[in-house]
Amino acid sequence: MAVRRLAEIQPASFAFTPENRAWAENEIAKYPPGRQASAILALLWLAQEQSGNWLPRPAIEKVADILSMPYIRALEVATFHTMFNLEPVGRHHVQVCGATPCQLRGAEAIKTVCKNRIGPEGSVSADGAFSWVEVECLGACCNAPMAQINDDYYEDLTPENFATLIGDLAAGRPVKTGSQVGRVSSEPEGGPLTALTTLYGLDGVSGPASAKKQGREKAGDA
Repeated sequence: MAVRRLAEIQPASFAFTPENRAWAENEIAKYPPGRQASAILALLWLAQEQSGNWLPRPAIEKVADILSMPYIRALEVATFHTMFNLEPVGRHHVQVCGATPCQLRGAEAIKTVCKNRIGPEGSVSADGAFSWVEVECLGACCNAPMAQINDDYYEDLTPENFATLIGDLAAGRPVKTGSQVGRVSSEPEGGPLTALTTLYGLDGVSGPASAKKQGREKAGDA
């Protein structure tokens, strides 16, 4: 894994909103005395959401203070987990899966759309609307290629439908999450095929078992 560093330009401070601080306290209370540090992932995630989907150093240190942790321990967690963005990202942060199934199904073409429509990997578009990075497996291999944009998955991507998706997001138009070709869950393209036939066929006589029976009957007549 590449070295992950904090952004060079950082805000001066960070404080949870009253609502988020109350949520954090409730999360911390789930753990027994002496184990409050177990809430660090939840609090870092909350801090990232409040900060515009990236995690500045003052936010990491604030979480460490709340959990009575050394700063280095909180920094270790934040820099290890790639779900934490250590630099500012666009309002629509695109994570393109580059694992083998997506590569075999056309991920390179999806990355090309990102380069053409957004810019170099790791940069934020001039209007602040988009950023993109390549990531490892996101767990939707059956519907490859796919990408995660903020909290949602977009699957069965093609250069054409992905470019349309980016355009719709840029224009503020509603978009469809999940499969972009109408597939439901991970069923085969064109619809599910399992259990559409029976041992004896849909008409009761055309299945493989009945064909064998008819063959035996004809042999007996002969």
